[in-house]
Amino acid sequence: MATYDLVVIGTGPGGYVCAVRAAQLGMKVAVVEKNATLGGTCLNVGCMPSKALLHASEMFEEAGHSFAKMGVSVSSPKLDLPAMMNFKQQGIDGNVKGVEFLMKKNKIDVLKGTGKILGTGKVEVSADGKSQVVETKNIVIATGSDIARLKGIEIDEKRIVSSTGALSLEKVPGRLLVIGAGVIGLELGSVWRRLGSEVMVVEFLDRILPGMDGEIAKQFQRILEKQGFAFKLGSKVTGVEANSKTLLAKIEPAAGGAAETIEADVVLVCIGRTPYTDGLGLKEAGVALDPRGRVQIDPHFATSLKGVYAIGDVVAGPMLAHKAEDEGVAVAEIIAGQAGHVNYDVIPGVVYTTPEVSSVGKTEEELKQAGVAYTVGKFPFTANGRSKVNQTTDGFVKILADAKTDRVLGVHIIGIEAGEMIHEACVLMEFGGSAEDLARTCHAHPTRSEAVKEAALAVGKRAIHM
Repeated sequence: MATYDLVVIGTGPGGYVCAVRAAQLGMKVAVVEKNATLGGTCLNVGCMPSKALLHASEMFEEAGHSFAKMGVSVSSPKLDLPAMMNFKQQGIDGNVKGVEFLMKKNKIDVLKGTGKILGTGKVEVSADGKSQVVETKNIVIATGSDIARLKGIEIDEKRIVSSTGALSLEKVPGRLLVIGAGVIGLELGSVWRRLGSEVMVVEFLDRILPGMDGEIAKQFQRILEKQGFAFKLGSKVTGVEANSKTLLAKIEPAAGGAAETIEADVVLVCIGRTPYTDGLGLKEAGVALDPRGRVQIDPHFATSLKGVYAIGDVVAGPMLAHKAEDEGVAVAEIIAGQAGHVNYDVIPGVVYTTPEVSSVGKTEEELKQAGVAYTVGKFPFTANGRSKVNQTTDGFVKILADAKTDRVLGVHIIGIEAGEMIHEACVLMEFGGSAEDLARTCHAHPTRSEAVKEAALAVGKRAIHM
């Protein structure tokens, strides 16, 4: 019987990063993975392949619509979808092999099979009808999340698809109906819209991007509508009939009222994700779950069963790969007797559309609800020199600072490369910095990042270029 200091169940971003950090700290580590490849949802059917298709489809649209005005004459681009899917797969393979390399480099054993917790210090790993029990001082649950399903709508991953199927469609759908106006729906909708689909997004709430700053969401919706998106907000899909050549989706107002039927070639269901705990034996082992099916943990990631911890999508908090990674590092350090910590007030979020949307910290709505007095500084990319000369002026930077202390409480950006620009705000906030600190930091010219400095200046009503 093998014995380890730590066994991590799941090799997504949280799990494999946790394993690597534990190995760096001198532990004997094993990871358990039920899938054929390492890397979890993110590397195989989530974040990474979607970014490959977002990039490729953006290049396709640029070639077809933007090159001519820059004086670059090319013939109309032709889509080779199988080749684009191969480009995506090459990226997946490269990242997966990278995780395999990290396991070997750090002398981490990879146990292929489904993990089940038998109690403190015991994990059963089953594959192909065989099972083995490994002993370990500590266990980390890092099993991630699964797609959330809509009652009465059967996902076949061909015509009615989840995010997984939407990454591997064999042809461009003429009409794509997206259920859910969250990050995943808008990203994948934008991929297929660029490649030629008519995209309609149905959202139960009266706004897109729930949880994001309201002003940012409104501006972003206008930008997407200009790009060709159609939205039905405050609406719900109550059924999809898949008998005919086209799909017939029944849509009703969320508040009740007359239904209408929309035809679509593909329906993408992306209403969120749910914690993945199937087959882990948590109930039998005595690991408590909360009412939403997430593993309950204390401030040190410990579950109700001694020696068992949990991180990532399977616990409370934003379902983000980088949040899981930080938790993986923190729990490994805690197990090693160090002071592992995650600052949940400074976890950025990004929507990888064109333009991108990024945010960190509090929204205006959250500050109002908490009764916090704040000041706002905004700066549009229409007034940013680099954006002007590149003719990429959609969007703006918005900074929220404490009215008394000037400490930055939240930053929200719509614009090209917003996902890269957000990080100077993250570093500033991690050190408790003020808008004044940011405003007095020299930024290279000409860059889009100057808009961040100008927004910080605008907090004190002294922006230079507007």
